[in-house]
Amino acid sequence: MQRRVIPIFGVPPAPTFLAGQDSGLQAPPPLALYVHWPWCVKKCPYCDFNSHEAKSTDDEAAYLAALIADLEAALPQIWGRPVASVFIGGGTPSLMRIETAHALLDAIRMRLPLQPGAEITLEANPGTLDAARFAGFRAAGVNRLSLGIQSFDDAKLAALGRIHDARQALAASELAQRHFERVNLDLMYALPGQTLAEAEADIARAIASGVEHISAYHLTLEPNTPFHHAPPALPDDELSADMQEMVEARLAAAGFAHYETSAFARQDARCRHNLNYWNFGDYLGIGAGAHGKLSNHESIWREARHRHPRAYLEGAARGNFISTRQAIAPADLPGEFMMNALRLTEGFPLRLFTERTGLALVTIEKSALAARREGWLETREGWLAPTPQGRRFLNRLLLEFLA
Repeated sequence: MQRRVIPIFGVPPAPTFLAGQDSGLQAPPPLALYVHWPWCVKKCPYCDFNSHEAKSTDDEAAYLAALIADLEAALPQIWGRPVASVFIGGGTPSLMRIETAHALLDAIRMRLPLQPGAEITLEANPGTLDAARFAGFRAAGVNRLSLGIQSFDDAKLAALGRIHDARQALAASELAQRHFERVNLDLMYALPGQTLAEAEADIARAIASGVEHISAYHLTLEPNTPFHHAPPALPDDELSADMQEMVEARLAAAGFAHYETSAFARQDARCRHNLNYWNFGDYLGIGAGAHGKLSNHESIWREARHRHPRAYLEGAARGNFISTRQAIAPADLPGEFMMNALRLTEGFPLRLFTERTGLALVTIEKSALAARREGWLETREGWLAPTPQGRRFLNRLLLEFLA
């Protein structure tokens, strides 16, 4: 006997699926490509990313060949699906030779159907760039640059272990806007010894630079980092909260929409690649330690490549790039979806939950109603969105949806 399914907030239900059955997806989600470049000039003491200080013995040509072979091996999983965006992250991808960037993007274009006007982002460190390199990356096909500024204060940059200074940060921002259609500045606040006035000065300089997108992150002490083992003196919780409110207010006054937890954009400058993550789209990840999330009619799964560059290259020699691959259990899908979608200030259309998970809305009805009673969620015209309080206590809100 089939159980009666009650619609959530007046929206008709969709079929659910069980382990061992089809995924329930009616169509594949949008697809993006992430490429990981694992090397940097110097490892920052707060960084827990998969990055390694570059050495003269690193073989860039061998790594490029491995990336292309990795992509070739993954093609059967995504055959024929158009790619909306490419994101080359790291590490410090702006360290790669210009000819490597050309070869990499040419190889991608030869193997994947990129959508017209596809967003192609390169992460860059201001200390690794000059006008010629900007021009070279743009000629290779990069049309969006994400600059890891972090601060415009020399003392704060030194405390963070950055290799650039404020002068280089400003020069890189100006040059980037001459060469690229879209530029993002990454900033951090609640830095060692930082005052509210200093944090505000950083935001003011970022706004004055003229960029259309700013990402502003609270510095966190991640496990297995030097900052975690020997914590610097950081602003207390009250001052950090004041900084966050200041950041949001200053950017809003300057015309930036706060569209995601840490992302602010003017007009239509939102990062399409990251929006695909937050809307629970699919993405193929290639390169050392790269993660991916992919779907088909049978399942939705996550996979990861061998993490260390040496292990990745050794795996490439055997044609074995994957370290882990695991289907996401249906019971875990609501939490996985919400951990992404509830980062979006405007929330998401309710239909998206079923489209991207294959699950009926009744799956999240009890949790959503409980969160709405707490004042963390609001519903409007077929949408579910976090309230200002829900955004402030996002981790607590997400607990409602975790299996």
